[in-house]
Amino acid sequence: MSDHSDFNDLARVAGGGAVAAAIATAIESKLPQQSRENNPVVSIADNWPDPIIPGQMPVPDLPATLLPTWAGKMAAAVAESTQTPPAMAVMCALSVLATVLHRRFEVAPFGEDDEYTEPLSLWTLTALPSGSRKTAVINALAAPLVYWEKLERDRLRSEIARTTAARLVAKKRIEKLTKDAVNAENEADRERIRKLIQEEEEAMPPEIRAPRLFTGDVTAERLQALLVEHGERMSVLSDEAGIFLIMAGMYSGGMASLDVFLQGHAGTPMRVDRADRCAHIDKPALTFGLALQPGVLADVASSRRFRDSGLLARFLFAMPESNVGKRDVRRRWAIPSYVKNDYESRLHNLLDGRQQYAGSPRVIGMSDPAREAWLDFADEIEQQQGERGGLESIADWSSKLPGAAARIAALLELAEAGPSAESVSLEATANAVELCRLLIPHAQAAFGLLGGDATDTDAGAIIKWAQEGRRLSFSRRDCQKAMEGRFRSVARLEKAIERLSQSDSARVEKVPNKGAPPTTMIRMNPKLFVD
Repeated sequence: MSDHSDFNDLARVAGGGAVAAAIATAIESKLPQQSRENNPVVSIADNWPDPIIPGQMPVPDLPATLLPTWAGKMAAAVAESTQTPPAMAVMCALSVLATVLHRRFEVAPFGEDDEYTEPLSLWTLTALPSGSRKTAVINALAAPLVYWEKLERDRLRSEIARTTAARLVAKKRIEKLTKDAVNAENEADRERIRKLIQEEEEAMPPEIRAPRLFTGDVTAERLQALLVEHGERMSVLSDEAGIFLIMAGMYSGGMASLDVFLQGHAGTPMRVDRADRCAHIDKPALTFGLALQPGVLADVASSRRFRDSGLLARFLFAMPESNVGKRDVRRRWAIPSYVKNDYESRLHNLLDGRQQYAGSPRVIGMSDPAREAWLDFADEIEQQQGERGGLESIADWSSKLPGAAARIAALLELAEAGPSAESVSLEATANAVELCRLLIPHAQAAFGLLGGDATDTDAGAIIKWAQEGRRLSFSRRDCQKAMEGRFRSVARLEKAIERLSQSDSARVEKVPNKGAPPTTMIRMNPKLFVD
């Protein structure tokens, strides 16, 4: 290394591999012969763990065993049949359960008489590339909902036809009476006709519609109408990005229209009084079950208003590793009929009596052990949201996670015990909490993709700068000077360096200086420089 002043120079001239080889040779020369034979040092990179590049962190899968038995078996079978990650089927199954149960029930962690309740609407979003069979998964898990809607249409067909005919006749009768009133010769005749019109209006039967459980492509205005028409509840189950385009204002001159979505998640009263429409909804319930391409998600959801309004924070994200390119094209495994039939039967049982829930939702509490488990989880999340906490960069999302855990726990309990369940059990709560813990790295990966995690973005920029200059080590001062446009404050740089250290992408060392404060040096993981 006599021709080069240090390893950085050697790296620039000969590459990172040359540095690793030089250090490995130096280390090996200092080892006893027997040690060199038993523990050969192939590369200095052997002393480093595999780095987790910020914004590209690995995520755990979501086991179907966390769902109620019958739903878990179906989700696992769908994943096996379609050769897709179980996470996608698990998330879709949760949205299907919410579609069946939202608006009818609410959960009160501190007891039925407490004012704090959570509706059972749930927003899930799975990101997988094109060709991942997203449509097949959604269709398989939503098929019983489609069949139930058909059964209800067939059951109500005669009644709908009879009511529609009666309403048409009444409207024509009112139209004729209105003309007679206009042409009446005196006020007495006009008043008599007005009373007849009133009687016709009062006698007109209310409109009957075949019930709808979900839609796929809908504008904000039409969604308001669907909520009014179908008992203040609706779901959007889709593998297309159209709903995000609508949120961003595709049909409203670029003006984002988010109120109906935000209120539908929170269950807050909705009042719309415009010249062309009115919608008065006391407890709207809106559920999402989306499966989109990561690129579409990053492109469409990059709007700051989506983040600032809290809309993105309401989604439970799944970012599973795609198995496209690893599937066995010769393998054909059908979902067992007994699994499919049991899944359909259980969902239809949960839907029994759905039309009777037109008033206030039934509130169910948590058992004492379940409440303590939920509070432990809520406290665990709270402690990580402050400055320098592990969830600081996604605090807007994680602050809603305990509420989501309570919603999921209630969904799991009702799905297992049925609509007569008195309280949420410890088992359902423990499964919900475990699922939410697994979703945290998925959310971190999702917000990194969306550019929502600024610290990950900064850390990735440092890696790119180091790789471009083949800088295996550098001082904090040199890094800030080279990237002064990004790091105008040392605090921001320190956060990014800390993230690099946490992800095994770098190590931070203090190098003594004679008569001066120690220099902060960043040593990059050599594995980042392997082509």
